[in-house]
Amino acid sequence: MGNWVENEGLSIFVIIVWLGLNVFLFWHYYLIYDLPEQFFYTRELLGPFLALARAPAACLNFNCMLVLLPVCRNLLSFLRGSSACCSVRVRRQLDRNLTFHKLVAWMIALHTAIHTIAHLFNVERLVDARNEKNITIQAVLSDLGDRDGETYLNFARKKIPNPLGGFYVAFTTLAGLTGVVITLCLILIITSSTKTIRRSYFEVFWFTHHLFVIFFVGLAIHGAGQIVRGQIKRSLDVHNPYNCSSHYTEWGKLPSCPIPQFSGNPPMTWKWIVAPMILYAFERLVRFWRSQQKVVVTKVVTHPFQTYELQMKKKGFKMEVGQYIFVQCPTVSMLEWHPFTLTSAPEEDHFSIHIRVVGDWTEKLFNACGCDKQEFQDAWKLPKIAVDGPFGTASEDVFSYDTVMLVGAGIGVTPFASILKSVWYKYCNDAINLKLKKIYFYWLCRDTHAFEWFADLLQSLENQMQDKDNAGFLSYNIYLTGWDESQAAHYAVHHDEEKDVITGLKQKTLYGRPNWENEFKTISSQHPSSRIGVFLCGPEALGDTLNKMCINNSAADPRGVHFIFNKENF
Repeated sequence: MGNWVENEGLSIFVIIVWLGLNVFLFWHYYLIYDLPEQFFYTRELLGPFLALARAPAACLNFNCMLVLLPVCRNLLSFLRGSSACCSVRVRRQLDRNLTFHKLVAWMIALHTAIHTIAHLFNVERLVDARNEKNITIQAVLSDLGDRDGETYLNFARKKIPNPLGGFYVAFTTLAGLTGVVITLCLILIITSSTKTIRRSYFEVFWFTHHLFVIFFVGLAIHGAGQIVRGQIKRSLDVHNPYNCSSHYTEWGKLPSCPIPQFSGNPPMTWKWIVAPMILYAFERLVRFWRSQQKVVVTKVVTHPFQTYELQMKKKGFKMEVGQYIFVQCPTVSMLEWHPFTLTSAPEEDHFSIHIRVVGDWTEKLFNACGCDKQEFQDAWKLPKIAVDGPFGTASEDVFSYDTVMLVGAGIGVTPFASILKSVWYKYCNDAINLKLKKIYFYWLCRDTHAFEWFADLLQSLENQMQDKDNAGFLSYNIYLTGWDESQAAHYAVHHDEEKDVITGLKQKTLYGRPNWENEFKTISSQHPSSRIGVFLCGPEALGDTLNKMCINNSAADPRGVHFIFNKENF
């Protein structure tokens, strides 16, 4: 329980507060429209759907205020840096920005559905009331505004029967037209954000996600039509709806019941979203300015398994371990930006990324850099590269722990390349003051060729630690998860050789998947009173497993071992 609070307590508290605010806003605004006499006649027309439309609208305003903040990456990097004096637990919440962004987006979708469905009923009731031939209070209220000196309550001003009347209201009023547009934008944004679309058709996700610009513009002007109307205060002073509603046929004739006057609610949405919109616009301006700074590609290295490395230089570029950048190549696409983890160390005079060919964009960049050719490529032939960043991640906290577990899956090993390189430099220059005393490194890969580009770094670290008489500083385990019987037989023959037949390292490659329960128990027994940072760059399923292991293998005693889970998220 203690480590569950350590790992998830603050996140759960934030979610509970956020959900609580949604519930409070929903209930508060529901009562505002369901009880006061100001909306008595509006409720006569719309029934319970008035409050059911307005309550989720308030929640929409609140969540649309929040949804842009988690993707202001410069702001988050600034907050992460400014919170360096705070606990790691606080900073870890910033690393879950995209998770919160998705939660807020789903909440927006939920309230949009409730708001839209309620308004569909509202429009149907208003059109029907406008076409009512009998003298009912709904008919009398709908006819208000047809004569001089009256103000209308029913915004369906023409007598067009359903369903044409509903379409007429939806596509001729400002609120109806903007409502249709922003709902369509939201549907496209959410459906294109699914994991399948993002992985297989990233361009579709990228372009449709930028419909948020139209969404927010439409949202800001959606309430300008003021279709939700209530009785004005000076009319309430002379016309009490509770007393006059039963005398609706005599309004204007009785001195105590003059014709009621109505006005629309002033638009409020813009007050909620203008600040985050300005903040996000400033964020984009900063990113645009940084992306225009010249980047020099100093080297392109082709690695096996369709992986290539770009080494670059940029004036004023400063990074920390495990950070990531966004990369654009105008030759490939003028609009697309893709995130890549930096694989270089802050101590190096360049910064680098490793890219695996997994889609159209990465393949086109692969060809543009000449990686598909055997001959040497001149530097002036390399394509122009634009870089935005770097941005902070959970890996920056590696040096805050005495002991860490680094777990990479496939190309997810890239942030740990930066970390291990930086460890190498720090160990060479100032090993005594290095807080980090022990690294457990795990790399899971499906194919043997994927090991080759990373093996040199591990070999350098291995030799360096042996020269320093501290071979136990780095313990690494490489797991080959995809293999067949013929491969296993071949590797078994060479098992007794000094170096591994796959990686060339002294540590032998393991087959299958780690037994995480055994790994965590072994590490906890060797570090009984430590806070151990567990860092993952890999799939969500592995993240769920490691997070569960962290909780289950931590001591209830605050003085015992505690595993703190961190996952790369960009």
